[in-house]
Amino acid sequence: MTPSTASPISPAITLHGFGPGFGLPEISPYVCKTEVQLRMAGLGYRRAPVDRDVAPKGKAPYIDDDGLIADSTFIRAHIEAKYGVDLDEGFDAVQRATAWAVERMLEDHLAWAMIHYRWVDPANFAKGPAHFFDGAPDEVRGQAQAQVVRTLWGQGIGRHSDLEILELAERSLDAFAAVLGEKPYLLGAEPCGADATALGVLAGVLTPFFDSPLRRLAESYPVIIAYVDRMMARFYPEFEWRLAQAA
Repeated sequence: MTPSTASPISPAITLHGFGPGFGLPEISPYVCKTEVQLRMAGLGYRRAPVDRDVAPKGKAPYIDDDGLIADSTFIRAHIEAKYGVDLDEGFDAVQRATAWAVERMLEDHLAWAMIHYRWVDPANFAKGPAHFFDGAPDEVRGQAQAQVVRTLWGQGIGRHSDLEILELAERSLDAFAAVLGEKPYLLGAEPCGADATALGVLAGVLTPFFDSPLRRLAESYPVIIAYVDRMMARFYPEFEWRLAQAA
């Protein structure tokens, strides 16, 4: 699989996301996942902003590929089926199951801890997500933050103390580091589809833009730091990630 942003196979795909910010090539880990999977597949695409009024599920990412397809997991299924690619090519059933389990751990657990520290911590919220609402009345900003807090509570992670959230996050980071081991990518010498998920979530945790106990915890894993650097260099060579990390 060769990273690419241009291909004669599918020049009409439009990826709707948020764009760069927070020291990241894409603010959303889920949009990042889809963008990297498009690059893994060698499919051409163009970027466009999110329009929540037309987004099929009211969120990003979604793509327009002769119709709108929403949710990163279903987008992957679509591009694999339509364009005859397999992002887990060469891996057996147990390896594919491992990749799926790791993906769910990262998206459905660790990413929520990341969101907690972006949206609930007052300094991080003011520095980052609050600017989504620049120009809007203060009450709109407050309502949006309150909605995310309610979502975190409903998901479950918002019911825990900061110490408990870190304890759970540490288990996820330990598990990822153990599965990765000394391999360059999650399953071996070449990336699989779940590596795109891992990049989106782990880079989101590690970006120096936000200061949090979670970021400092992740920074204590040299194998994870090296992995994110490796993935960034391969799939976002145009983005100065290592320079951003040193800033």
